[in-house]
Amino acid sequence: MTKSGSSFSTRAIHHGYDTQSQQGALNPPIYLTSTFTFDSAEAGGEMFTGEREGHFYSRISNPTLDHLEQRIANLEGGEAGLATASGMGAITSTLWSFLAAGDEIILDKTLYGCTFSFMTHGLPRFGVNVRLVDMTDPTNLAEAISPKTKLVYFETPANPNNRLIDIAAISEIAHQVGAKVVVDNTFATPVLTRPIELGADIVVHSATKFISGHGDVIAGLVVGSKEDITQIRLVGLKDMTGAVMSPFSAMLLMRGLKTLELRMERHCKSAMKVAQALQSHPAVERVYYPGLDDFAQGDLARRQMSGFGGMIPFEVVGGKAGGIAMMNRLAMIQRAVSLGDAETLIQHPASMTHSTYTPEERAEHGIAEGLVRMSVGLEGVDDIIDDLMQALSSHNAYAAA
Repeated sequence: MTKSGSSFSTRAIHHGYDTQSQQGALNPPIYLTSTFTFDSAEAGGEMFTGEREGHFYSRISNPTLDHLEQRIANLEGGEAGLATASGMGAITSTLWSFLAAGDEIILDKTLYGCTFSFMTHGLPRFGVNVRLVDMTDPTNLAEAISPKTKLVYFETPANPNNRLIDIAAISEIAHQVGAKVVVDNTFATPVLTRPIELGADIVVHSATKFISGHGDVIAGLVVGSKEDITQIRLVGLKDMTGAVMSPFSAMLLMRGLKTLELRMERHCKSAMKVAQALQSHPAVERVYYPGLDDFAQGDLARRQMSGFGGMIPFEVVGGKAGGIAMMNRLAMIQRAVSLGDAETLIQHPASMTHSTYTPEERAEHGIAEGLVRMSVGLEGVDDIIDDLMQALSSHNAYAAA
């Protein structure tokens, strides 16, 4: 079977694996080994210098991880992939590979809370100049960028409010000064957006989320050119963070990839119905979903994404008190951080995932105190809507809270 022209789901199931090379095993074996033996001392030395390909220590590479890395690279349209122990492991391993004291990184102003904390509190301690701009308008980046800028980093859609960034426009501006563009593609996944095809250099994922899809693994992934991924593997991962994924986690992610397109189709279809139901409810002040007609960046969403995702941030009448009261009335929907699971999950960013921001920073960065973030799961969509409607039934009480 020729796989180069195959559909997304076919490649997600088959790419990079030959069953007959593994005694007919339908699924790639899990290589639970920390180290590998050499045919000779000379062979071992050649592997360490890179003169010979092969596995010699699982902190550097492992056959099970290889299968996963090849598959995600193929799905993202990159040359190579790298598996890490968490999404933050993917981000920090990447940044430590390309930044040094005196360098500059420019960030979009809305980021996941732990990413924001690492970028704004961690990097400056090591002499890296960190600048934040609103990249929803690419001219802001054009005005801020300089020859000192080594990396441009953003999420699209952004966590937690679904702000979109024009990947092609930002990449064109960054490349004019030789800066690399790093995109967190966690919310969209390669099913909906492929940043490398739009001009980005490196893609990072918290694979814990939609790629896993089952809430049973913590993991990260990086995709880029072979040269960049080798740099991240041998510097950021091997020497700086040690954020190595286990072979068992790699197996779980390959299982998740097999159903990723199917699951994303269901997430998107259900989320649109849920967003429309929320939008029409008097207890809901605002819904931030790219598929809605009133979404400010709808044109960009339709141009850059093949679907609108499973994430719905929304604000309830009554601000923070109203949002928390609504969350506490939910019966089926689970109050939990993370996203992309079979279960519908809901959380309050200001007090949970984005509590690393100060109240002033949240206001400046577009994260309302009353915002709740919902990850629409795979349950029957009517059941999801019914639970939300009953939880919103006392909205007048929220407004008075």
